[in-house]
Amino acid sequence: MTSPFTGAQWTLKSGKGFDHITLSQPLPIPPPQGTQCIVHLSAASLNYRDIAMSTGKYLAGTLSPSFIPCSDGAGTIVATGPSVSQFNVGDRVATAFFQDFESGYITPEARKTSLGHPLDGVLREYGTFEERGLVKLPDYLSTVEGATLPCAAVTAWNSLFGIKSRGIEKGQTVLTQGTGGVALFALQIALAKGATVIATTSSDEKAKRLRDLGVQHTINYKSDVTWGETARKLSPDGQGVHHVIEVAGDTSLAQSLKAVRVEGVVSVVGFLGGGGAPQVGTAELMRAACIIRATHVGSREQLGEVMQFFEQHKIRPLVHNEFFDFEYAVDAFRCLQSQNFWGKVVVKIS
Repeated sequence: MTSPFTGAQWTLKSGKGFDHITLSQPLPIPPPQGTQCIVHLSAASLNYRDIAMSTGKYLAGTLSPSFIPCSDGAGTIVATGPSVSQFNVGDRVATAFFQDFESGYITPEARKTSLGHPLDGVLREYGTFEERGLVKLPDYLSTVEGATLPCAAVTAWNSLFGIKSRGIEKGQTVLTQGTGGVALFALQIALAKGATVIATTSSDEKAKRLRDLGVQHTINYKSDVTWGETARKLSPDGQGVHHVIEVAGDTSLAQSLKAVRVEGVVSVVGFLGGGGAPQVGTAELMRAACIIRATHVGSREQLGEVMQFFEQHKIRPLVHNEFFDFEYAVDAFRCLQSQNFWGKVVVKIS
């Protein structure tokens, strides 16, 4: 049987810079087998991970010489294998970041199944995925909005709810850093739960936008180098925040430990500050007396939970106001690297 679907794809050479990303001519898509689904991808959103891979700054493992980038996609199922039971042709779906991580805690084996590397990603017109690696989109979300959820939204959700005994509750306090995807999703979730949000940012303009979203307190981390202590003082009881969404890593962890309350949680979700000399020693850890948890996105089940929560609260993902057409995908990489954006950067594929 010959598949009627053909599609182009972008290929990235690791460490060569995204200016060396190349677009192939349309290729035939093999018919789906077993529990496979062919998805006509409508949109893909970018994460800092994609920039790090292209520029040689990726800290989470050795990369293949070339691969299809981007983990976060959404589209419509156009064909299913004979054993597919969870989806039908015409269903709108998003791709799970890990294609073989259903629920529970991450395992070394599951970590090898992330899209955008080591598995080929979603910056292509058609993709073949196992049904266990897809989640149906709520009707109220567009595929552009759905494409923003698999990495950043799930990471935020896992940070706030991944430890069952420490799930964010109404009246608690969350500290977010910057205005990247994880931070924005985390504050949207926290505000919907009735939490107080303290957000650090680098400019008055972004601070205003954050307050317009409902954030109660903002701190300019450039002018206030002791922002962790400031955040602690801003917490309603002065004892510190319950959750810190740590996106910078080595360069800001010391301040995060000053902000967090005893038995609070610092979720380390990124390395935007780059790798550097450690600034935190055992004494700082003992004084903080908190949980420090490296959060590596999350499971397919958590992607479903995010979607249910967003639908319940009618939360719409924040999307950058400029879409990038498929043939100009490199411009999306440039936009993300420039940091001159608000919301998730999206490539419209079809």
